[in-house]
Amino acid sequence: MKVGGSPIYYLPEQKNQLENFSKHLPQKEKEAFLLLKEKRILLDEKQEPAIRVALRNIKDFAVPFNLNLGEGRKLYWRFYNVGEEEIRNFLEKKESKKHTPIVKEELKKEITKGKKEKPILELKEKIELKKSKKKEKSDFVNNVLSLLKKEGIEIVEEKTYKKKEYEAVIKINSQLGVIPFFLIAKDKKRITENDLTLTLQKAQTLKMPALFLSPGELNKKAAQYLEQYSGLLKFKRFNFKSF
Repeated sequence: MKVGGSPIYYLPEQKNQLENFSKHLPQKEKEAFLLLKEKRILLDEKQEPAIRVALRNIKDFAVPFNLNLGEGRKLYWRFYNVGEEEIRNFLEKKESKKHTPIVKEELKKEITKGKKEKPILELKEKIELKKSKKKEKSDFVNNVLSLLKKEGIEIVEEKTYKKKEYEAVIKINSQLGVIPFFLIAKDKKRITENDLTLTLQKAQTLKMPALFLSPGELNKKAAQYLEQYSGLLKFKRFNFKSF
């Protein structure tokens, strides 16, 4: 290293004092110095060309070494006061982590808490159990499914179901062939216009007619709405003895 045209001399135990003169480095060499000081180690091929050249020019601060981590022999740069053995261990550990399966966040938390293998396995079992657990169908929903099966109506896709409600895409055989319908079944005593409106809106987003099933009766406005949209909306009243 030089300040102006004059080289700097130091005793071995004074080497760390070289950093005090880094302000005299040319601009690109100063950038490379600061980058390497911050990162402690740099992979040569990942740096922009100007930085790669600058690293080769700051021999007091950038120490080159080669390492093979399974992807061929590659050139690295370490900051001058970082031991080569320390860097090799760091890189080898980093490389091994690439081949370690990703652990779920919940398991990571358990590991960092220092828990043993058994609690981690128990947590993993709980996670898998939660995933596999399905919401049980109510008696109403099961009765709707039985009625559909009895009438030979195919369920194409279940959309959602609650205790007193069921939604699905179905196929019904008709004189015109098989026709897809959007089905809503509700366990209500009185069917309102709003019930039918929401059903038809959902069916139209799927570009198909709608079928509303219920053991209840249509109120006056619902009956008028059904008559107005009879080409797009069908209503079937049923009990669990007949369809």
